[in-house]
Amino acid sequence: MMTRWLFSAPLLLLAGCSGGSDDTDNKAPTAEERAADTPAGPSQSAPAQPAPAPGGASDADLTYVADPSVAPPKAPEAGVGIGGQAIPVAIRGRWALKAEDCGARPGTDLTALVIDAKTLRFFESAGDLARVRDRDANRIVADYKFSGEGQQWDRLMLLGLADGGKTLVRRDYGDGAAPDAMRYTRCA
Repeated sequence: MMTRWLFSAPLLLLAGCSGGSDDTDNKAPTAEERAADTPAGPSQSAPAQPAPAPGGASDADLTYVADPSVAPPKAPEAGVGIGGQAIPVAIRGRWALKAEDCGARPGTDLTALVIDAKTLRFFESAGDLARVRDRDANRIVADYKFSGEGQQWDRLMLLGLADGGKTLVRRDYGDGAAPDAMRYTRCA
C-alpha cells in the first residue's frame, strides 16, 4: 500500500514534486488561540510563541496505547480546530526532520512539517484534524484525514514536545505507520 511509505524520510528526500505553503502557515497565533491553551487566572500578556512546560515531556509521556476497536471518524467532528479541540499553540509552527531543511525555501524543504490549529502540512501531503483523543498544552493524540499524491487515508498520530519545546516527537499508529518515533527540530 502506497500510504505505508508516504511518511518515510528516504522517500521524502527523493521526492521530486514541488509542494509549498503560503505565508499564512508561519503567522503568530492570535490572542484567542493563545487563550485557549492558557489556564484561567490573572490576566497576563502572553508571548507570541508560548513557552512549553520546563523540560518538556519525557519519552514515557510521548507514547500512547491505541485502541484498535476505535475506528477513525467518517468526517471531522464538530468543533475540531477551535479552542480545546485544536492542535496546542506550543506545537504549531514549522518543523523539520533535518535542521538544515529549516533554511530551505518553501516547496524545497523536503522534511518540513508545518502545523497550524487544525492541519499538518508535509512536502506532498496534508492532514486535517478529525478527532482529538487526548490533549494538553504540549501534547496531542488525534485522528487526521490525509490526502496527497492522489491518495486519501486516515492516521492516528501523537505529537508532543520534548527538550524544552525544541523537539517535536511524532508517533504514528495503525496500518502503514512508521515503527519508530520521528523527531523534528523547531525552525526559527
